[in-house]
Amino acid sequence: MNLEIKKNLASNWFKTLQEALCEDINKLEKNKIQFKSTTWKRNTKKDEGGGEHRILQNGKIFEKVGVNFSKVYGKFPKQFQKNILGAHKDPRFWASGVSVVMHMKNPLIPAMHFNTRYICTTQDWFGGGMDVTPSKIDLNEKREFHKALKNMCNRHNKKYYTKYKKWCDEYFYLPHRKEPRGIGGIFFDYKKNNFEKDFKFVRDVGITFELIFQKIIRNKMKKKWTARDKEMQYIKRGRYAEFNLLYDRGTKFGLQTGGNIEGILMSLPPLAKWK
Repeated sequence: MNLEIKKNLASNWFKTLQEALCEDINKLEKNKIQFKSTTWKRNTKKDEGGGEHRILQNGKIFEKVGVNFSKVYGKFPKQFQKNILGAHKDPRFWASGVSVVMHMKNPLIPAMHFNTRYICTTQDWFGGGMDVTPSKIDLNEKREFHKALKNMCNRHNKKYYTKYKKWCDEYFYLPHRKEPRGIGGIFFDYKKNNFEKDFKFVRDVGITFELIFQKIIRNKMKKKWTARDKEMQYIKRGRYAEFNLLYDRGTKFGLQTGGNIEGILMSLPPLAKWK
């Protein structure tokens, strides 16, 4: 398949998914609060793509949620080329993706993160995943979450779940704290063996996240919480911020490729504490 066709298929899907996710979120908020949408360009002097980030704050369900779409291209800085697959031969790149970070008002509902992306250098591949970060452990919720991920992965390859769960556990880990960020999920990168099969999997990851976050929220959105629950959430959010600023590859990639600062840092919680 022609590379340009692959790029169009991937970026069109990511944009469609952004629209669908925002519509789902609006329905949960009963359309009483709206997303603030910002379009941006990577380079104002020449065409190097850009994107749109949408942020909704101070809702009844979501204290802050960001849903980002991007499609950017250009050249990697020299110091960055050696870290990207295929970029040491040619610094030119193209990348598109969608990412979501949810911070909830109710501290009994976990923070949730999802992203999928398609990157082209002299090679092209998909990456992404999702994970859940509760401030109060719920073993039943954890079981159901991982069961849904395993069922989704098994539709494509029986080896995916074990492999991508392990990758997620190792990636979403704070070495300086010696603790995981949350209850895990799946994480994958460099999927480049078969575009049709990999793209089908990536679409299924997006749809599965759409179903999972709605189920988790609806199960707990009316549950009562205490001031102590909220305090625990603020502390856990501090850990979340530490990971995203110190270790997150997406944050580093965005900053080093001239991405939109507000969009890149939308993953940070609206309020966090440290003790």
